[in-house]
Amino acid sequence: MPYIDPHIHMVSRTTDDYQRMALAGCVAVTEPAFWAGYDRSSPQGFYDYFVQLTEVEPKRAAAHGIAHHAWVCINPKEAEDPGFAREVIQLLPEFLDKPNVLGVGEIGLNKNSKNEMAILEEQIAVAAEHDRLILVHTPHLEDKLKGTQLILDALKRDGRIRPERVLIDHVEEHTVGMVLDQGYWAGMTLYPDSKCTPQRAVDIVECYGDERLWINSAGDWGHSDPLSVPKCIAEMKARGHTQKLIDRITFANPKAFLSQSGRFSV
Repeated sequence: MPYIDPHIHMVSRTTDDYQRMALAGCVAVTEPAFWAGYDRSSPQGFYDYFVQLTEVEPKRAAAHGIAHHAWVCINPKEAEDPGFAREVIQLLPEFLDKPNVLGVGEIGLNKNSKNEMAILEEQIAVAAEHDRLILVHTPHLEDKLKGTQLILDALKRDGRIRPERVLIDHVEEHTVGMVLDQGYWAGMTLYPDSKCTPQRAVDIVECYGDERLWINSAGDWGHSDPLSVPKCIAEMKARGHTQKLIDRITFANPKAFLSQSGRFSV
């Protein structure tokens, strides 16, 4: 069955992963800008990364019948130096005009610091000024609840932001409710041993329903699995969920959110 993986860092994956994903039914991916596995030393490093996202990866994906779309930003993990971060932010408008770029992301918080918050707010403003979608990274473990609330507060402070055009990713059991209650979309990231396992993600669907929820694999530099979405599909089938519900979580929902960009196609 066809599915969309709406948050996966394919720059960290081999071409064989594209092939395996295609065989499993993946028809489209979106790739947010994030950490490269090391801290970049210059804005030029980000410029080259954005070129990779907008020119190289779409060709790799297309060779396996997968549509590739991207997001651009400076990620929170590298946003502790505001001067450096602002130089990167100045690069964003050029790439926001690329035909496969959906918006600004994944922005957010890592350690909930004042510098991270300042850069988050400035990138929210960029998205508002260019009328682009936003994809948000929420912190890990014990910082997630506090960080998610700080992020929601920052989005609310910018009166131009419409919640239905923002995806708050990496939600877990203790944050998904607050995200959905305020009208945002929520993403569940499927990791083998952190964030949400496929089993926990299905538990959340069973508790909160299927409105404004999606699942993704992230598939980044750490311990991750680019086939997490089809494994979650298998878990839903094992629990007896309908094909309609599975399609909604894995295809219809991400398509509905991403199509608001006017640039997403399957």
